[in-house]
Amino acid sequence: MEFSAQQIALLLGGKLVGNANAKVSDVAPIEHAEAKHLSFITDEKYLPQLQTTHAGVVLITESLFSDQSAIGNDQSAVILVPNARGAMAQLLQLVAKTMNPARQGVEQPSFISEGVTVPEDAYIGAFAYIGKNVRLGKGVQIYPNTYIGDNCIIGDNTILYSGVKVYYNCSVGANCILHSGVVIGGDGFGFEPDAQGVNQKIPQIGNVIIEDDVEIGANSTVDRAMMGSTVVRKNVKIDNLVQVAHNVEVGESTFLCAQVGIAGSTKVGKHCILTGQVGVAGHIEIVDNCIFGAQAGVAGSVRKPGMYQGSPAIDAATWRRATIGFKQLPEMVRDLHELKKSHNS
Repeated sequence: MEFSAQQIALLLGGKLVGNANAKVSDVAPIEHAEAKHLSFITDEKYLPQLQTTHAGVVLITESLFSDQSAIGNDQSAVILVPNARGAMAQLLQLVAKTMNPARQGVEQPSFISEGVTVPEDAYIGAFAYIGKNVRLGKGVQIYPNTYIGDNCIIGDNTILYSGVKVYYNCSVGANCILHSGVVIGGDGFGFEPDAQGVNQKIPQIGNVIIEDDVEIGANSTVDRAMMGSTVVRKNVKIDNLVQVAHNVEVGESTFLCAQVGIAGSTKVGKHCILTGQVGVAGHIEIVDNCIFGAQAGVAGSVRKPGMYQGSPAIDAATWRRATIGFKQLPEMVRDLHELKKSHNS
């Protein structure tokens, strides 16, 4: 599908500079773009590439652009928008819908329990299993080899990609996306040794509640509660390979990046960001608006918004100063030995 620069500018409400007739049919990073490509710039350091790029159309955050002569290729067009990355995302959403449009109908073989109503605009892929008393919302997309246990709720327009497993009594809200390999409602990790020291399983009889507009990446897991509910609030975004344990609550609009692990009964606030491989201990609370750097270890409750790093996690500025001292430790130890030698001689 081909779009002109003028069409894109109208769609985004942006200001067009340069060749209004430039046409694009694909996207690419600006350093690799050709005439058929749409690209974008959100950082001042990439502006010099406007002189050399062959991109047909470039979206630029308008606060960065002040000189039309910065465009080196007179066949290119620039579209000025308040946020080039956001505008690019808007366009990519449209492209994604054309590449993978919503499906309808029930493929066979699949198993749908008696009494379950499948909306007319829903899609159930081959080899899917839908348990008893399941409620499916309008426009749901259940891809092949997906399992939905008894008494589950799947909200309107939610997508469950191939291989997703939703255990019994769990609910997934509207407009959610669960990627392949996601498991919702597997047992929490609960055991208690008996008098002989044998670990006995503690039944996990709660459930998982996923609210609206949540996206969960491939092979991530959200465990069911021992009692009550494990809750992922609305607009949470979870990356691949993330573990959310039993009775955890993840606050609204929080990001959990790859390989994050959150232990049981912990409450994470709203608008937090846990970057790669952050580990969070159980039975603690994290306030709203916290950011944890990669591989941070959160051992206790965090009661003040801010940026944290290290294990155990501390204020990021303090941690940076501490790492400078850590790098100097070998020299400090050597100097201490020299001082001892001179003192004893």
